[in-house]
Amino acid sequence: MTNFDLKTFSDAIARLVADAAPSVVSVHSHRSRASGFIWRAGLIVTADETLADEGEISVGFADGATLPATLAGRDHTTDVALLRVNDTARQPASLSTSTVAPGSFAVSVGRDQDHPVVSSGVVAVAAGAWRSMRGGDIDARIELDLRLRRVAEGGLALDASGTAIGMAVRGPRQTLVIPAATIDRVAAKLATDGRIARGYLGLALQPVRVGEGVGAMVMGVEAGGPGATAGVQQGDIIVAWDGKPIEGVRHLIRRLGPDSVGTIAELSILRAGSPSTVRLTIGERPAA
Repeated sequence: MTNFDLKTFSDAIARLVADAAPSVVSVHSHRSRASGFIWRAGLIVTADETLADEGEISVGFADGATLPATLAGRDHTTDVALLRVNDTARQPASLSTSTVAPGSFAVSVGRDQDHPVVSSGVVAVAAGAWRSMRGGDIDARIELDLRLRRVAEGGLALDASGTAIGMAVRGPRQTLVIPAATIDRVAAKLATDGRIARGYLGLALQPVRVGEGVGAMVMGVEAGGPGATAGVQQGDIIVAWDGKPIEGVRHLIRRLGPDSVGTIAELSILRAGSPSTVRLTIGERPAA
């Protein structure tokens, strides 16, 4: 058996944390405290769900400086938010799209005011692309078996070599990583457009039982929206999308990603108990 030098291992982890820490920041918004990291010069990425909906935002850096920040854009579906600060001198984090293997060592690095906050564990899940419950396209599913403090959410996730593989966030039951590829794609769009386009039906929907399956009852139709233009009526029950039975309202929402805008969906509906079909051109959700 190979001798394991715990001190050498400990020192190596401390070094990789020290190397990553200068790019990790603390983020304060209203009564919320979280972490983030320097993505590009003057641009900070943090976890969208940690940001307050209103109020001032400030960013604290490793050297003790604190600067006001403005919201460049946010995407609820991928949990990526982008902040602007009037500072271009500090070193951005170096994100990598390298793959990780289940069981490999992982570290999260956040910041709480003037000091780093670190957790360690292993990669519990490393799988392919997936879609979040809010309909966001995530390039890889990476789950970490480590306890992520709330104040560290939005910080960096590192592999055993110290490579930043993405942003550590708190999932419903586990710590997730929003991978580098997703961050670069979404943040770049937020930097230029301030938002991510999402599909839009113009319908208020409520899940209902339909026989042994499920449907989505139309509770309201927005005037002039895609649903109204297609002839959808209040009381209709959507039971299938492009010929495939739906699995509920969330199933429909997950289909309304950026690539859905302008496409045509064939909706199978029940109207007063009689089956019918409508062709609906998906619109772009208006800016909030």
